[in-house]
Amino acid sequence: MSIFTIEVVASSVMSCVNAQQGGAGRIELCSALATAGVTPSSGMLELVKQNISIPVYVMIRPREGDFVYDNKEVEVFKREIELLQKSGADGFVFGLLKPDGQIDIALTTALVKFCHPYPVTFHRAIDCTPDPVHAVGDVIETGCTRILTSGGAATGPEGIDTILAMNEYAQGKISIMPGGGIRPETFGQMLNKGIREYHLSGRVAMPSQTQTNLFDMSRAETSEASIAQVVKSAGEFFSSEKN
Repeated sequence: MSIFTIEVVASSVMSCVNAQQGGAGRIELCSALATAGVTPSSGMLELVKQNISIPVYVMIRPREGDFVYDNKEVEVFKREIELLQKSGADGFVFGLLKPDGQIDIALTTALVKFCHPYPVTFHRAIDCTPDPVHAVGDVIETGCTRILTSGGAATGPEGIDTILAMNEYAQGKISIMPGGGIRPETFGQMLNKGIREYHLSGRVAMPSQTQTNLFDMSRAETSEASIAQVVKSAGEFFSSEKN
């Protein structure tokens, strides 16, 4: 088993395949990355699972916007979880907040139990809380297995001090996984011997095959080379602790 994990957030089969070929250890699958991600389709998950062998965690987010959900939206969470379990999900990614910005412990706990025995990552909704460091304790209470965070900043590199404080506060009770705006050229800033999971997209722009002024045809896909570069850097960093 690897001593570190590179998780790649992806929204297409191509990106998932490229991520695995680059050495990624896990995929976070979602749709609409431009809006911070929403739930992908069961069909997408099924095709991804047919083409890669690494674990795929699926984002459950029924809409764009904030992370405060009403009862009907919570029912959507549950139905999507049921369908995506049948389609091969290995775990789930979600986060729920109260209107005051605090972690919604009760609803998150209920959904974590609904997912059982599948593991759950609490996503960057924690970065919207008033105090991400102390919010770690609330997430631990829900039963989630890890937290994806940029340390309350726009990007992981900008929030690294808070991320390290969150990891210290966790005391090994939950995995803290830095993410958000991490690029191969900034990845080295994130590496820390006490953190073994890292999250990024490794995406590069793809040329459009259609020209029109009606819609934005731009898109990006995960680059195998970008992920390979990150995996190499992490491998060298963590192997150095044995010397």
